[in-house]
Amino acid sequence: MEQTVRTLPESKHIALVAHDNCKASLLDWVKKNQPSLASHTLYATGTTGNLINSHCGLQVNPLLSGPLGGDQQVGAMISEGKIDMLIFFWDPLNAVPHDPDVKALLRLATVWNIPVATNRSTADFIVNSALYTQRVGITIPDYPRYMAERLQEPLLNNG
Repeated sequence: MEQTVRTLPESKHIALVAHDNCKASLLDWVKKNQPSLASHTLYATGTTGNLINSHCGLQVNPLLSGPLGGDQQVGAMISEGKIDMLIFFWDPLNAVPHDPDVKALLRLATVWNIPVATNRSTADFIVNSALYTQRVGITIPDYPRYMAERLQEPLLNNG
């Protein structure tokens, strides 16, 4: 598929997701990075968002709980260019019933080439990067071109 460039703005749209065993760690990380997160638009799945809203003094746009479709909501927003960065503290040692959704979310973040942190040290590297608060061009699939080319292909005659 052909590629194009999307520009991530200075003020990013950041999705925050955490498995149950990682919620305390994400909450602690958010508290420590509250000043740098405050200038960005935040989204979070279910309980994670409620915890951040009530304990960190940050406004988080709530989504559904991960197992009830929140992971898929985040994935759809990534595909639509509405999420610029994913912070997802997941527990690789504890299988969850919605593991296929987790894998799909991480796949979409990779397809659409957004920064992803799946642990605290990577999240620290991202928020301490000079690029975190700058406009940054990222290469993404040129989906409009792909669809235009598909529409130009002759229809197969099944008869």
